Amino acid sequence: MQSLIRGLALATFAFALADTPFYSDKLNLLVWKDDTGKEHTVKTSADWAKRRTHILANMQVVMGELPDASRKAPLDVQVLEEAREEKYTRKKLTFASEHGDRVPAYLLVPHERHGKLPGVLVPHQTIRIGKMEPAGLGEQANKHIAKHLAERGYITLAPDYPNFGDYRIDVYKMGYASATMKGIWNHLRAVDLLQSLPEVDPERIGAIGHSLGGHNSMFVAVFDPRIKCIVSSCGFNSFPKYMKGNLAGWSHNGYMPRIRTQFDLKPEKMPFDFTEVVAALAPRPFLACSPIGDSNFDVEGVRDCINAAMPVYELLRAKEKLSAVYPDCGHDFPPEVRKAAYEWMDRWLKP
Repeated sequence: MQSLIRGLALATFAFALADTPFYSDKLNLLVWKDDTGKEHTVKTSADWAKRRTHILANMQVVMGELPDASRKAPLDVQVLEEAREEKYTRKKLTFASEHGDRVPAYLLVPHERHGKLPGVLVPHQTIRIGKMEPAGLGEQANKHIAKHLAERGYITLAPDYPNFGDYRIDVYKMGYASATMKGIWNHLRAVDLLQSLPEVDPERIGAIGHSLGGHNSMFVAVFDPRIKCIVSSCGFNSFPKYMKGNLAGWSHNGYMPRIRTQFDLKPEKMPFDFTEVVAALAPRPFLACSPIGDSNFDVEGVRDCINAAMPVYELLRAKEKLSAVYPDCGHDFPPEVRKAAYEWMDRWLKP
């Protein structure tokens, strides 16, 4: 599996440096372009693989290149403290994502275990305390996702995103073109950590998050096929329907500055869109939890993404693995929505 990841990284790295085709229509995904720019209809999984390669390359045009395996350092997990709760033990730790950089995280391990358990990466939302919230240490109980899943029988890992929680770092001085790509790299290493644990079934890894954690779960899963099930709560919509087409919110140093400096904050200039990100997850199970009252991500832009990606899932004979729920609430992850999300994960990650 490691060789697969290295191959994926090298392939997408090469395409990001080359002249990748630009697709103006990001709603019609059953099209791929050859080296001359001529369009062809996607009719087979092999055809789709060509378009998917272009999607990953175009994401890197905006985010910066995905580092190759030479950037890896031994994980060197260091446990700082432990707390035993009723159903799980919570470990505060750090791990080396690359040389000279350690990522703080919480690892939650259920007490009751019969054989290996599924492992889940749980990136946090935009909140100052970072990893503390999904680990159950924040005030918003609806966002205690890692805690909820640990109580449900999952081993969960909640890392800090750059400049949240205990994690202070200048990703640009490290050579990254975006905090988004640094987050992807750290989350890839977090999956390495989960797979290294003897209690985790390495073939049953999921990712779930709310808001910032919602799209970060999607981003890492696009680049990491080891992630077998993905849930995004309030995490995305199509760029044309994000804040009426003003992409400033995606362009600050905590995300992808090239959206401002190279693509003028305009959806029509963007090399990729979330319609393509969702499709690039196929044929793996993906659930979008997208409230109709979400003021960050207009629900109609979510519907655009699901509708655009469904033909790809159908082509790959995985129609049942793409789903969305549209609850009547705001930018939140309330109990009834969490129930749908956690049951989705149980369906695909538990025996």
